[in-house]
Amino acid sequence: MIHFIKNPEDTVSLFITFEGAEGSGKSSQSNELYDWLLSRHIPAVLTHEPGGTVLGEKISDLLKWAKEAKISPLTELMLFNASRAQIVNDVIKPALDEGKVVICDRFFDSTTAYQSYGRGLNLDTVKQINSIATGGLSPDLTILLDISIENGLSRKSGVQLDRFELENIDFHRKVRQGYLTLAAAEPSRWMVIDATQAREKISGIIKDRINPILTRRN
Repeated sequence: MIHFIKNPEDTVSLFITFEGAEGSGKSSQSNELYDWLLSRHIPAVLTHEPGGTVLGEKISDLLKWAKEAKISPLTELMLFNASRAQIVNDVIKPALDEGKVVICDRFFDSTTAYQSYGRGLNLDTVKQINSIATGGLSPDLTILLDISIENGLSRKSGVQLDRFELENIDFHRKVRQGYLTLAAAEPSRWMVIDATQAREKISGIIKDRINPILTRRN
């Protein structure tokens, strides 16, 4: 449900998340949407997971680049949600309360896809811990940029790969299937887009979906 906030400007907050496997183009599209909103003078906040806060960035660095210790799936789950609890408290919820549009590059669906479908942790356990970390907050719209694993990883050539990007192909296939399963279970929240299309076309599809919602601000 869209978060309607009554204030002098009669603004309508909206929480949008971007999801997808490695190389799907989430960061590019989230930035594009953010710039478009600002060009229309719509107050917006762009953030990302893991990270988005001072504490979150430290956790992100540990999760992605730790070499000195093997991080267990359960530890990953807890660390991601520690970062998530902080960003919800410090960034996402305050912005929504102010009637802003919040765009987040990854949110709890990433943890469900990677730590449950990918790592094999119990699905109900993962969802319960995610819910605790977010205080029950859920996106109004989740955009899944879907791409084959081979195609997505090929876009990463020439860059340093983190712990997750270095996982084997079977892991990444499980993650992608997890995303598709989650999207099929909640079609009203999810928007699945073929990420192999031209960047401009994808951006246009996203704007066409969001624009009718934004007109309610007027």
